Amino acid sequence: MNSNVFRMPARRSAALAAAVALVAGPAVLAAPALATGGTGTTSGKGKAGAVVLRTGLDVSLLNKSVNVPLRAALNEVQAPADADRTALTVELDGVDQGRPFTVLRADVATARATVDEHKAEGYANIARAKVHVPGLPLLSLIEVREVTSKAVCEAGAKPVAESNLLGSVTVLGKKVTLSAAGPTRVEVPGVGEVTLDLSKTRTTSRTAAATALELKVAVNPLKLNVADVQGTLTLAEATCEAPAEPVKPEPQEPEKEGVEPQTAAEPTTENLAETGGSSTTPYLAGGALLLLAVGGGALVLVRARGRS
Repeated sequence: MNSNVFRMPARRSAALAAAVALVAGPAVLAAPALATGGTGTTSGKGKAGAVVLRTGLDVSLLNKSVNVPLRAALNEVQAPADADRTALTVELDGVDQGRPFTVLRADVATARATVDEHKAEGYANIARAKVHVPGLPLLSLIEVREVTSKAVCEAGAKPVAESNLLGSVTVLGKKVTLSAAGPTRVEVPGVGEVTLDLSKTRTTSRTAAATALELKVAVNPLKLNVADVQGTLTLAEATCEAPAEPVKPEPQEPEKEGVEPQTAAEPTTENLAETGGSSTTPYLAGGALLLLAVGGGALVLVRARGRS
């Protein structure tokens, strides 16, 4: 009898442990999953530039015995940092018997470039300007009343480039009417010729560029080879490149904090599937509880017999 008494607690403990494991199992499987995700990033700033005058001329002096490249720029600015310049003259040394030679003189000459996280903008303006080249100290290569170029590039928007020419234009002493349909050619016997392109603009999905006037120059006064000038000259140019659009973070689904409560009216199959349990779990748990009850009853019976 004593051996049976000591066996019963061991059986009851095993049955209790099995019941606890079966009931607790689904709760462990139903632990919520951890959500992961990244944050959005923002690209760098755009770019902008502007220049009032740019020359790419080759000057040959004294029957080409002396060659002087004329590479000058007036008020050329670049950004990301904001920049603004308003110088009114640009000079070249060593082409007028050793004295400084004034290439351009203007009443207004402004170049501006600005950039922030949303927009890049270039702007150039020149008013009442005269451009000279070596060999023609008294005759202007070109005179303009006012020209303006502007390029605007905004993130997520179509870039805009525009140039405007106001008033008359004089080339080698001749007043000319420029056409946007194509180049205008001006020839002066004994002096040379100039070909002008008016208001050239171009845009892409993120960039823009505008040039108010572009000149192709070929000047050799009286063909004396005192000063032979060949090359190009640009007035009022503006460029920009838009900043990239910020990358927005992907929306995250809200995390589930636990198992949703079930009611007797809800289908048990779907709810058990959501929590990771099995449709046989209630039967296993019930069987474990039944075994626990039987074990407890047997223990009571044994103790009663012992007392008798």
